[in-house]
Amino acid sequence: METVTVSPKFQVVIPSKIRRLLGVRPGHKIKVIPYDNRIEMIPVKPVEEMRGFLRGIDTTVEREPDRL
Repeated sequence: METVTVSPKFQVVIPSKIRRLLGVRPGHKIKVIPYDNRIEMIPVKPVEEMRGFLRGIDTTVEREPDRL
């Protein structure tokens, strides 16, 4: 877990280890979401980059008999 400091302008620096791990580069968009008394930062990926990310997922679902 990394610790950052909030600047007087309310800015934070994402540690380089985290930037490399998530592939965050200058100009990338990041969603900032308040959640359960904490802040979540989620990198926004272009739709083209998301293509095929669910490939190989098991789509079989057990259904109730009246839902066939």
